[in-house]
Amino acid sequence: MDHFLYRDGVLHAEDVTLTEIAAHVGTPFYCYSTATLTRHFRLFQEALAGLDHLVCFAIKSLSNQAVLRTLGDLGAGMDVVSGGEYRRAQAAGVPGERIVFSGVGKTRAEMAYALTHGIRQFNVESAEELRVLSDVASGLGKTAPITLRVNPDVDAKTHEKIATGRKEDKFGVPIARARDVYAEAARLPGIEVVGIDVHIGSQLTDLAPFETAFTKIADLTRELRADGHRIRRLDLGGGLGIPYTRSNETPPLPLDYGAMIRRVLGDLDVEIEIEPGRLIAGNAGILVASVLYLKQGEGRDFLILDAAMNDLIRPAMYGAHHDIVPVLEAQAATDQRPVDIVGPVCETGDTFARQRSLPPLAPGDLVAFRSAGAYGAVMASEYNTRPLIPEVLVHGDQYAVIRARPSFDEILNRDTLPSWLESPTP
Repeated sequence: MDHFLYRDGVLHAEDVTLTEIAAHVGTPFYCYSTATLTRHFRLFQEALAGLDHLVCFAIKSLSNQAVLRTLGDLGAGMDVVSGGEYRRAQAAGVPGERIVFSGVGKTRAEMAYALTHGIRQFNVESAEELRVLSDVASGLGKTAPITLRVNPDVDAKTHEKIATGRKEDKFGVPIARARDVYAEAARLPGIEVVGIDVHIGSQLTDLAPFETAFTKIADLTRELRADGHRIRRLDLGGGLGIPYTRSNETPPLPLDYGAMIRRVLGDLDVEIEIEPGRLIAGNAGILVASVLYLKQGEGRDFLILDAAMNDLIRPAMYGAHHDIVPVLEAQAATDQRPVDIVGPVCETGDTFARQRSLPPLAPGDLVAFRSAGAYGAVMASEYNTRPLIPEVLVHGDQYAVIRARPSFDEILNRDTLPSWLESPTP
């Protein structure tokens, strides 16, 4: 469910028309719904009610500080994968004891910064990283709380580029080697083992792979406790999928996910951490664009928008589907026709959809890409020197620009000329 609904023939974000926002900020822009973010976070809280738990929002899915502050004020922790994301969580007011540091390539500087400013735990990805963290923590006179990310060799049955729990993936320590690495962790100075971490991929639409992975983690928990480790926390990662189409996708509900966690792990007396990103943010955001041209091609028509692959990379990168709808609601009897929906970037890959049926649209009309809140703005670039597009947050009948569109001067002034090019050419 989301809070982007037609009312009186116009698509609204909560109680604000998208036409009003477009008139104010121009297109394209991202728009997020506070009510949807709040509802989705609370679904996870309800799913884990009665269990000692922390819901950590995966910042990599949507990192705007206004969104992080919204979720942090609800009690969310934050899952970060870089020093920059740590600083975003910090700037949004989230305390270190609610920040989990994941990621396969943490640097010494990132480790030191998090240790100095406070951290709930590091999700350590390798024995090599563990040794570096021990050295950094010892040098600072600190103790680093850690979980070891274990690779359970479970195929999440998701897109190749977002599967993370198979033995051939770059993430984690093979489960067969986990006891040896935990034994080393127990011997290293500056390291405190607090639990186990697992994350098998993103956009999962079936609970079976989760259950297989969590069952393996339950067995490992018992083995590690028998080895003398105090395993008191299980970080289960994220990955629960969302319906990108409104017709045939029915991913599991958070309540079903929580029930499965209770069934598999409920007897272990551990604190549960989960790290959802997409399910909280995905349907909480849309991308609004304007039609530039309707171009008649050979055998097909093209709807050319002012949004491009640099603004929303998912269709080009993953072949991802987003429902695309007119902001002004079409009459039920209106004939629809297939068009290729494309952007202005000089690549054939700048295609959002092929032969998608839409009602007749004209230059200046607005369309909305649904389910664009996760991995939309965070993956955007300035390719073709196209400015990053604004982000807008709606709260009831209010809205605010939470990231402005940079001017061309701001973009150009980030470049600097070396001294030998500063003088004009004679």
